[in-house]
Amino acid sequence: MRVAKYEVMLAFYVLHMMMQGYIMTTTHLPFEPTVTVFMLVKTSPEWLGFPVDRRFALLAEHFTPILKKHAASVSLRFFDVEFYSTRVTDIWMWDAADHHSYQLLVEDLRETAFWDRYFDIVEILTGVENAYAKNYDRPVITA
Repeated sequence: MRVAKYEVMLAFYVLHMMMQGYIMTTTHLPFEPTVTVFMLVKTSPEWLGFPVDRRFALLAEHFTPILKKHAASVSLRFFDVEFYSTRVTDIWMWDAADHHSYQLLVEDLRETAFWDRYFDIVEILTGVENAYAKNYDRPVITA
């Protein structure tokens, strides 16, 4: 039951953040992404030991200001994967206007407890959407 309550609260938080403009979907970005980063993370026992209200307070106090600071050039989408994976619990998908904007965001995140304390950064996968087609001046293949 506790997991279900957490998931509902997280969904409402993400929706609230999207409505406030701090988290955007790719269709509403204020920039054209040149790089997408998939940050595979795993919640720490310390994070899970906090009551849900405390987790959201920490997000609002430390994480949200960083998202807001970089909102003009970096956006975030959260994906919960703990239902299907034991290696990671979440995927943070970052779209960035350029590599430098993403690097500045990471520098700010590294100065918080969210980086390798509350969340273990398991792997970072960086990619460029449809680079193959764009590099060969071909139409993008989509479904």
